[in-house]
Amino acid sequence: MKLSGFNLHGIVVIVFVMSSMSSTSAITKFNVLNFGANPMGRTDSTDGFLKAWDLACGSADSSFIYVPKGRFLVNSLAFKGQCKSPEIIIRIDGTIVAPLDYGVLGKSENWVSFEGVTGVSITGAGTFDAKGQSLWTCKASNSNSCPSGATTMRFTNSNNIKVHGITSLNSQMFHVAINRCQNVQIRGIKIIASGDSPNTDGIHVQLSTNVEIINSSIKTGDDCISIGPGTENLWIEQVTCGPGHGISIGSLAKDLEEEGVQNVTVKKTIFSDTQNGLRIKSWARPSSGFVQGVRFMDSVMRNVQNPIVIDQNYCPRNENCPGQVSGVKIKDILYKI
Repeated sequence: MKLSGFNLHGIVVIVFVMSSMSSTSAITKFNVLNFGANPMGRTDSTDGFLKAWDLACGSADSSFIYVPKGRFLVNSLAFKGQCKSPEIIIRIDGTIVAPLDYGVLGKSENWVSFEGVTGVSITGAGTFDAKGQSLWTCKASNSNSCPSGATTMRFTNSNNIKVHGITSLNSQMFHVAINRCQNVQIRGIKIIASGDSPNTDGIHVQLSTNVEIINSSIKTGDDCISIGPGTENLWIEQVTCGPGHGISIGSLAKDLEEEGVQNVTVKKTIFSDTQNGLRIKSWARPSSGFVQGVRFMDSVMRNVQNPIVIDQNYCPRNENCPGQVSGVKIKDILYKI
């Protein structure tokens, strides 16, 4: 293999020539430092990240965005799809830091969002530090002025996604959300938040097919993994959970017309100091939803309050409970120890 390259205004184009092949392939590399991102964490690097994405997305070649070591202060980032590039790899070795004022992100639905993208991989040993503690404190005070908070990373209407190796720290709300996606692989990630942090689900999956969550550690204040309506072909393996509320299918029956959950495998999981282990939960109201084809296998539970839960009268805090009969049909559920 021969390697040649050239530099053009901070953009490195690397051409790989395979001696055994007549074709060539190119990867265009974009370092966020070349677009104004500051690794000292003192000035806003949002524009630098967005500029790197726009160029990577618009490239006809495969693209590589590099976030080197350092601390990068960023506000809400929305990465839009319809890219020309067939593949975009984002390598994060530094720490991406949210503003200290929780209100800056708190009124946004997401901190970092990807919408309508295909072939995006996020890799590296980097960290997303959302600094959610101050918002959690606000919510604990029962103040009506607290914003809902932002999900740290959300993928919507996207295909062929990989998230490998990164750490999500102290998210304001959900850490990772997968919505209306296909072919998603989450592997070797770490999710960390305190056990009393509100609504900080580790990974939420809904309306998505062919999702894998493998070899990951989740410590949080809500569900380690929450599985919503319309989830099909979900594989979870070698995940450690705790603290947290366990791995939950639901809550379901929020709506009368709701897609079902099917073909879910949860294998070789470890639960430590959690409220629940393996849970299915639905509201007590009519619904077209269902749960079927679920396999819970080879779980280890240590100091778990409720190892196995099927709750069709779900109503947290016992406020405004519908008090009807759950329409969610549950069948073909296997527990194998």
